Amino acid sequence: MVLLIRIVEPVDGAILNRNDGRLTSEGLEIVVRGVTSRKYDKVFVNEEEAEVDGDRFTCRIVLRGLENRIVAFTRGSGCADVITVLWDKNSIKRYRFSVDDNILFLKDLALNSWKYGSIFDNDFLSFWRDVHEKYGTKVQFNIFYQTEGFKLSEMPDKYKSEWLENRDWLRLTFHALQEKPDLPYRNATYMEMKHDYLLVTREIERFAGRELLSNFTTIHWGEAPIEACVALRNCGIEGLVGYFTWNYRGPSPYETVITDKPCVSYYLDNEKVKYLSRHDYWKDMKTGIVFIRHDIVINTLELGEITNHLNKVAEDPHQSEIIELMIHEQQFHRSRPEYQPDYEEKVIEAVKWVTDKGYKPVFYDEGFIGA
Repeated sequence: MVLLIRIVEPVDGAILNRNDGRLTSEGLEIVVRGVTSRKYDKVFVNEEEAEVDGDRFTCRIVLRGLENRIVAFTRGSGCADVITVLWDKNSIKRYRFSVDDNILFLKDLALNSWKYGSIFDNDFLSFWRDVHEKYGTKVQFNIFYQTEGFKLSEMPDKYKSEWLENRDWLRLTFHALQEKPDLPYRNATYMEMKHDYLLVTREIERFAGRELLSNFTTIHWGEAPIEACVALRNCGIEGLVGYFTWNYRGPSPYETVITDKPCVSYYLDNEKVKYLSRHDYWKDMKTGIVFIRHDIVINTLELGEITNHLNKVAEDPHQSEIIELMIHEQQFHRSRPEYQPDYEEKVIEAVKWVTDKGYKPVFYDEGFIGA
């Protein structure tokens, strides 16, 4: 059956902000565009009549609430298309810093609990505290349950009061059971994902407090079937962060794409990945999951490349209202083969960039995606 009318722009699940229309006293005025059969010369979008030019139509409407349903239709034909878009009404330039693959700093805190009086006796957390105190940065650590010689169940709760004292800028959230194997959730079932999520989350609640959790996270390797992602949504996770790119060559996921196979994109198809590759965020209205794109994976770039990369991102307002900075834990530690001696300099270079550009540090669990 041929679809006789279809809304092309915005897409279903689009999250729109001040960069996507004109702010008025009534709301955000946007342009709806679509296609229709040529036999229909009158098309309506909600209560407004659209301008029709051949098989295309455009119409200006005003978004007034957080969630807005848009229907395009022709009277008397029974032909219509309905989408839902969200309005990020209070949107501002904002950023979050996330760190993936965390477990070593927690192992250190546990093994040295007999002599450490503070979580900041650990060098890794001490560094991040320095960054926070100088720049106001908020940091989310996405963590494993176990590594060689350590499980989260061995993490003492002696630091719990200090974790809670720093909940304004620290988050601890599920990442995966462990570092290996690669792509651990590519074929995960609903129950497998739920099991690992609860395993990590219950330990965080025990040793740090529920207040340290976030309802946004990044799954290790960023790939999982829809049923596994719905398991996370049903556990309270509202958003997932990923690369939303395609298989690539080289260290950076945003430089040289070599296939059309989505990469670090969860269950999303090419059409959705293409959209997210050019936008900060999007919501799957069927699953209720918000997806946010990493703007930079800092450990994949040389120190001198970071500013140029972020400057390129900033050229597009649809990609730079939210800046998601990300790095991995492994490159901090001299004991790891991935160690990068300029790790701290790289972090500071990125944080200085967002600070100088006027971005506000946020967590996505605050307000509407940090706004």
